[in-house]
Amino acid sequence: MDSQILLFIRMSRPLFLLGGLLLFALGAGIARYLGAEIDWGIYFLGQAVVTTLQLSAQYLNEYFDSPADQENRNRTIFSGGSGAVGPGKISRNTVLLAAATALTVFSALIVLLISREILSPTIALLLALSFLGAFFYSTPPISLARSGYGELTTSILVSILVPTFAFLLQFGELHRLVAMSTFPLMPLHLAMMLEFEFPDYSADVKFEKNTLLVRMGWERAMNLHNTLIISAYLLLALAAMFGLPLPIVLPALLTLPLGLLQIWQMRRIAAGARPNWRNLTLTGIVLFISEVYLLAFAFWTR
Repeated sequence: MDSQILLFIRMSRPLFLLGGLLLFALGAGIARYLGAEIDWGIYFLGQAVVTTLQLSAQYLNEYFDSPADQENRNRTIFSGGSGAVGPGKISRNTVLLAAATALTVFSALIVLLISREILSPTIALLLALSFLGAFFYSTPPISLARSGYGELTTSILVSILVPTFAFLLQFGELHRLVAMSTFPLMPLHLAMMLEFEFPDYSADVKFEKNTLLVRMGWERAMNLHNTLIISAYLLLALAAMFGLPLPIVLPALLTLPLGLLQIWQMRRIAAGARPNWRNLTLTGIVLFISEVYLLAFAFWTR
């Protein structure tokens, strides 16, 4: 029983859930910075909506990708599936039941939001887009993860829509600071997703999973990865030029050395060095989460 619980926790990807917590806190922090008084009941309800949608997407991904994931010999703690599904572990039927349960709870939470009379047309549109992106990331017939577009849609959903949803729940209308703060996060998240796909490349090719990496090829994807990281910091500098306060921007620039480290690691692999996928994926997720944390911390403490 204990081993099953531990497998279930591993399948739920707690570190990815932490990313959702921080991104939601970022959106609410921007609202607080602009003078909104945080409604903690709405805050935790909104966070529950985000977390249950995350869990449903992760469980569906485990269910549909488990045959390919079991063939992956380069799995890291962040890529290649959780490794918690398969013979002697969690069954695929249990994973599907977990996904259905998470979606049921998500639906019940939406009903609660409606009952609180805060579900504006903009919030409803965000939730609809988020649900469609999360549900069809792995689910046929669309299966965005196998189309080469899933990485982009997920990066937009996670980096932009989640903070925007949290912001709207507290502030009620959109503000330019949300775009200035979240747009630089999107290329960092997309670069991180590419990093997760490199260890899975051979298994994805075998099972004809046309990820962005498979469709682009190694060389072009490596160049795109490096360009994305540079563009994130250029967008941050551009946001500062257009009014994002320096006390918000300067802490976010502290992650630049880590971003340069990622570029250096990718260039070494491109030059023929033996890849250390664990280090690449670990530093990738640390880079993204650190950037989100520093932005959120800056807004909450100003």
